[in-house]
Amino acid sequence: MTRPAAVLSGDALLDNPGWHSLAGAHARFAEVHGGAARYQPDVSPIHALSDASSPESWESLKGLIPVGGSTFIPAAGAVARPGWEVEFSIPGVQLVDVALAAGPDPSAVRLGAADVPEMLDLVARTKPGPFENRTVELGTYLGLRDESGALIAMAGERMHPPGWTEISAVCTDPGHRGKGLATRLIRAVAAGIRERGETPFLHTGASNTTAIRLYEAIGFTLRRTIDFTGYRRVS
Repeated sequence: MTRPAAVLSGDALLDNPGWHSLAGAHARFAEVHGGAARYQPDVSPIHALSDASSPESWESLKGLIPVGGSTFIPAAGAVARPGWEVEFSIPGVQLVDVALAAGPDPSAVRLGAADVPEMLDLVARTKPGPFENRTVELGTYLGLRDESGALIAMAGERMHPPGWTEISAVCTDPGHRGKGLATRLIRAVAAGIRERGETPFLHTGASNTTAIRLYEAIGFTLRRTIDFTGYRRVS
């Protein structure tokens, strides 16, 4: 697939959302060493650099990652420096809300610590991206349940740079797809974000054309491409 070009400029904070989250709203979840930071491992595998192109930031990251350890950095312009090798790189896209019809969903339930086993099970079956035991603490997570009470869809908040909140972990049980459940939850999560005076944004893989078409159809616009890259420290 040909990767789409960025079509919307905007707040440069979104070029490095992990750093601006960990330096701000999510500081309580942060482990910081110089120009590098990471979420506590049971919260999220995301790491961040104050300047992803800076050799100094990559040196700082060594204070958080031992030799042989791995890191995951969602940021534009990241260039691995000596001592690091790329383990994987997934081309992605970043979209921002420009015309979403946000609103609460009366059937959506707030999910919390007691729901984590069900959330982890749903994530394992649908693979929306990284989700750990304490990811639910990053923001509001909403879910929909079927008649039996089983969790069949969810969405929530992850990275939180100033003025913005990422909608993440959007997933639906395979047996309940095609019913618009994800759209309902995105609108409901976005309503809470908008109430705080913030703007929703989200990420997905550049090859996930079905999701991209859905997000654009409901009011998101492509801001830029962004790679989701994993690195391993080799020295």
